[in-house]
Amino acid sequence: EVQLVESGGGLVQPGGSLMLSCAASGFAFDRSAMSWVRQAPGQGPEWVSFISSTGGSKTYADSVKGRFTISRDNEKSTVFLQLDSLKIEDTAMYYCAKAKEGYDYCSIPWCYDDYRGQGTQVTVSS
Repeated sequence: EVQLVESGGGLVQPGGSLMLSCAASGFAFDRSAMSWVRQAPGQGPEWVSFISSTGGSKTYADSVKGRFTISRDNEKSTVFLQLDSLKIEDTAMYYCAKAKEGYDYCSIPWCYDDYRGQGTQVTVSS
């Protein structure tokens, strides 16, 4: 059974930082592309970042480029998202997503499963 467990969110002031983690199990993590997607209340999902199975290729949405960094530890089956220089508009629930079987890298949402974990809330407020 696939499980994705996100953690690390919280309340932070503008300009602050957070490190999100997503612990994965139930599938071949080291052969799967991963992604972070966020959703603010009343808005549709926004795909924030993608990372290849080896971690060698990464893609970022323009809204977070230069501020967020995606990484992964295949030994620990965990994907991370470092959030720096946070803005109020980064406030959202953040989820990780796994690619469909066979995709070791993909930077479009279509390649990813619909399954989501419980998410982790990031709130940026002064």
